[in-house]
Amino acid sequence: MIYQKILRPIFFLFDAEFIHKATFHIFHFFPSFGHLFGLANKRIIRKHLKPLSAFGLTFSHPVGIAAGLDKNARALPFFKNMGFAFVEVGTITPKPQKGNPKPRVFRLVKDQSMINRMGFNNQGMEVIRERLKKRPAGLIVGGNIGKNSVTPNSEAVNDFAACFEGLYTYVDYFVVNVSCPNIKDLSQLQNKEDLGRILGHLAGLRSHKEVYIPILLKISPDLSTHQLDEIVEVCQESGIDGLIATNTSSKRYNLTYAEDEVLSFGDGGLSGTPIRETSNDVIRYLREKLGPGFPVIGSGGVMKPSDAIEKLHAGANLVQIYTGFIYEGPGFVTDILKSYRKII
Repeated sequence: MIYQKILRPIFFLFDAEFIHKATFHIFHFFPSFGHLFGLANKRIIRKHLKPLSAFGLTFSHPVGIAAGLDKNARALPFFKNMGFAFVEVGTITPKPQKGNPKPRVFRLVKDQSMINRMGFNNQGMEVIRERLKKRPAGLIVGGNIGKNSVTPNSEAVNDFAACFEGLYTYVDYFVVNVSCPNIKDLSQLQNKEDLGRILGHLAGLRSHKEVYIPILLKISPDLSTHQLDEIVEVCQESGIDGLIATNTSSKRYNLTYAEDEVLSFGDGGLSGTPIRETSNDVIRYLREKLGPGFPVIGSGGVMKPSDAIEKLHAGANLVQIYTGFIYEGPGFVTDILKSYRKII
């Protein structure tokens, strides 16, 4: 309640990206602060929860951090101390890039949502790899990988391969991100042919490795039923290990803001409450088509503990939070775990 009543109103007085950077400086330089928020989580995990498995990995519980929050792997010790089961870093590109022009992050407080058009801003694969070499033991870390903005779609497979090779064994799983709406024409790679080529190439590279690292695909909430059917076919044909449903949305549905206000925010991916139901619908559809054994991580619109439980009931094996963490603060994971222990 301290966060919601005191800290959040203060934080929300400032630019969203500025506050994000400021708080991550604290997370990075004072990781022990995470223990203060993690005491309740660790007690719940120890006394009430059992580990669960997905794509060959064992998780202490189903709640993790979605990609985009810790783009540069700067706060992994902090999140481990908080008690998160896993953290997905990135999106990581082969070369560092600044992303899109500012301002590029907007809070839509009335709808408990955000719009961002960050554009894969990150310090690049080599810098992030050095941080991952020092990652804390006992925390599952995923690497969300993408292409540089200057790389044409026809050569995107090379960027994915460069990140895959450069980060192999430094992450516990990979996520191929072709669904972010903030990179020009990136979502066009979600067609069956391009996806098959990218995922097949990565699976081929993996076949020559001594260590098996799972490969997941993150998809958009804006796909049609036909496109989802193609995604299912690609999953089955390529042999990838799981899906993340879903990314942010390029659409502007379920908003209470006036049209001119929405237009003033500009382009970008919508996250938070407005995309919750669409994300859940995608999860249900995928679960029906893929059967009970194919791992799905639910992401998108987890703003309350009941939202996380709803995703699990829809068919997700794990859930990720991002916008909910911004709005609800460090105690959010505790609230989710308290609800989760009641259904297991």
